[in-house]
Amino acid sequence: MSSFDLTPPSPEQRVTLEAGLSADERRVLLQHGTEAPFCGVFLDNKREGTYCCRLCGLPLFRSSAKFDSGTGWPSFFAPYDEAHIGRVRDTSHGMIRVEEVCARCGSHLGHIFPDGPAPTYERHCLNSVSLSFVDAAQDLPDPLQRGGAEAGPA
Repeated sequence: MSSFDLTPPSPEQRVTLEAGLSADERRVLLQHGTEAPFCGVFLDNKREGTYCCRLCGLPLFRSSAKFDSGTGWPSFFAPYDEAHIGRVRDTSHGMIRVEEVCARCGSHLGHIFPDGPAPTYERHCLNSVSLSFVDAAQDLPDPLQRGGAEAGPA
């Protein structure tokens, strides 16, 4: 069970969080879009730290789970906590895939494919605009002001 509060943002909090999104972030996070391959700011990020949901700040992936998939999007083999991601059946574009969403706010993150490395053999293929990054020495974001684990170090 996660040590983070997974209660969705209130309607008022959601309005405030969404107001801070760029047009591209809004298109991907809220309208299930995809950024172009090989252009995301986190594709080649090699720093140690934590990747969080761009909208609500929930930690999603550790840098130690990142790998170069060659697909053009940041890829990870395991989430920060399985409870922090949601898996949704996606039948768009004439195929069956698994969409990945933030378990707290429901924002679209990317897709999960069964072709990743051991030990999970999963490839969490994410849009950079769906993420924020916190260096290992910094505190995790707490945009919902919930304190506890959310105010602690990455």
